[in-house]
Amino acid sequence: MRDIIRSSDNQFLKKIRKVQDRKKCPELVYIEGLRIVTDCLLSGGRCDSLILSERKVEEGRSIASEYGIDDASVYVLDDKLFDKISQTVNSQGIAMICECPQLLNDLPLRGNDVICVLENVQDPGNVGTIIRMADAFDMSAVILTKGSCDPFGDKALRASMGSAWHIPVVMFDDEELLFGKLADNGITSIAMHLHGDDLFGSDIKFPVAFFIGNEGKGLSEFASSRCTSKVKIPMPGKAESLNAASAASVIGYELMRRRLT
Repeated sequence: MRDIIRSSDNQFLKKIRKVQDRKKCPELVYIEGLRIVTDCLLSGGRCDSLILSERKVEEGRSIASEYGIDDASVYVLDDKLFDKISQTVNSQGIAMICECPQLLNDLPLRGNDVICVLENVQDPGNVGTIIRMADAFDMSAVILTKGSCDPFGDKALRASMGSAWHIPVVMFDDEELLFGKLADNGITSIAMHLHGDDLFGSDIKFPVAFFIGNEGKGLSEFASSRCTSKVKIPMPGKAESLNAASAASVIGYELMRRRLT
């Protein structure tokens, strides 16, 4: 067993801080918490380093044994030092550095596709929740356009609960190219828009890609004008809109229901 790390000058602490800055180390990610660590390992994520606080050594050793993590890849920090590097308010004492999920740059099509496209969605909690939703409803991919947040940052990964290792996540900087790709593959494009037709009464053709816009501004005029149709979620209450993740989940469920019936 390695000695317990007690100094903030330790080289491994420097590695953790480097990985926590996604711009400095994009090939690795830092995740924290028992649930996301085990979800990642169950989903095929590859462990680089398992990080434990002193109080979680036994539990951490059990995880290492279950998932075949070599002893040399397990690091123990004293509790105060672990809390200092923690990115959560109430640290659970278990974290991991692992290989980053693969970010694709082309569409992984498979037939009767449903694809979620996020245009300039900037809240990592929304992005992670949408990736989890897309995984749950068996979508083909989540596409992010330029301006959207990093889907593999700490907050997005925690919100995705392991789904970032299940479903393809694609980056398209060029929206013109994206619409061309969709058209070339016969994929209908739907804009989620406040002035669209009622989602539940709309005739939707599969395969389909639905576009979710920025939390404050919605979809750009460019995306709205290029989509095949516009739909909205009927809301008889007083709220004017839903947040991006909630709206994506409603249409995601409706598209899954139609595809299965």
